[in-house]
Amino acid sequence: MTDPRAPERIVRRFARASNLMIAGRPFAATGVGADALTQLLARLGGIPSPSPTPGRVEFDLDAELVLLDGEPLPQRGDAAGRIAFAREHMPVAAALAERLDLSGLRVGVAMVLEPKTAVLSLLLRERGAAVSVYAHPDETDVAVADELRARGFAVTADPGLAGTAERAAALTFLRAGLDVLLDDGAHLIRLAHEDDPALVDGWIGACEETTSGLTPLRRMQDAGTLRCAVMAVNDARTKTMFDNRYGTGQSCVFAIADLLEERGIALTDQPALVLGYGPVGRGVAAHLRALGAEVRVAETDPVRALEARHDGFATGRAVELAGGALVVSATGVAATVTPEIAAVARVIAVAGGVPGEVSGSGDALVLGGGGAVNITAAEGNPIEIMDLSFAVQLAALGELLSRRPGPGVHALGTDIDDLVARTALAVRGADIDPPRALDLDGVDDWRSPRYRESRS
Repeated sequence: MTDPRAPERIVRRFARASNLMIAGRPFAATGVGADALTQLLARLGGIPSPSPTPGRVEFDLDAELVLLDGEPLPQRGDAAGRIAFAREHMPVAAALAERLDLSGLRVGVAMVLEPKTAVLSLLLRERGAAVSVYAHPDETDVAVADELRARGFAVTADPGLAGTAERAAALTFLRAGLDVLLDDGAHLIRLAHEDDPALVDGWIGACEETTSGLTPLRRMQDAGTLRCAVMAVNDARTKTMFDNRYGTGQSCVFAIADLLEERGIALTDQPALVLGYGPVGRGVAAHLRALGAEVRVAETDPVRALEARHDGFATGRAVELAGGALVVSATGVAATVTPEIAAVARVIAVAGGVPGEVSGSGDALVLGGGGAVNITAAEGNPIEIMDLSFAVQLAALGELLSRRPGPGVHALGTDIDDLVARTALAVRGADIDPPRALDLDGVDDWRSPRYRESRS
């Protein structure tokens, strides 16, 4: 193999061209360097599959060719083509949508606007909802927004807005009237409470997608200012364990590697420091290490810092570990990258992210303008990951409509995780064993079985 980075490059090319996942995907590798490629794909969570199986990707290093299900990667083309391709790979969300009757409901979707969100909006409308879409200016794929408008959706999304104009557009979206809001970051939920709390009084409720959104909503709940029911979509295991770790991990690290390569920098040219070791930080650290980076972790939570050490990462104070490093903020907390950290870092990027996560840049190269790098420089999380997340959103919407809970942040039932996971396994053709029955002889006997024979 003449180019030692060829395996990494072909994997990133597949992800960039398809917006599909590596983790959990069957694969085969051939050509000079196939062993190194196989090892990389295994580190990224791929499943070796010598025989054709649905969803298998084949990498031919000699021909620099990638096949999906035995065919060359399709050209997704324009926005309509990208939406259609995403829909083909979102069967779990489609199955969960089939369970809903949304006739007559006004549903607002306030999320990063790209092909997967367009598919969610289409699924909601097909179940009878009147759907309106909002996206923040820096989270708008203009072509996708225009495609949804052409299909009759009311879309509020303009990358040219800022400041008071952006706020006015968001309020216009809210004042048009909603029964349910699906939010990402709780920005619209909070704006409605701040500007005109009466806006939410007629809502059945909302569903919130992110950790950074649920945190302020729980503060509002504690203060007695949250006036609507909010389903905690983010807290579902089938959301956080996959979206945050595998989805954000892959999409952000691959986007960082692509941006660095454009500047003639290899990901392994400098150490990497991950700030935060929650689900996003774990995924970022794991993907950086899989691509060959020397990874360090800084974490303020002592248990998570200890976990990072047991996962094999050096830990310590951020300023001491940031020298000459690629620093990736994975906290979802404003001002995580302080001026002191930025002053010694070489490169700075944000994974996930909230506004203002980078509070200083020094002389460091800031990727993606300091915004969520998988959005500013890529197409967001992979399709299959958002298939799971949006399946949870749809299941949460169904629970909200059936339960009609009062104001507050509400956990989803464990049955939702079970339903989403079983549906995902079924569409992947994966069987699992049924749960083991309890020992019927000991169900009502609290005494220890260790001393059973010695009882008098």
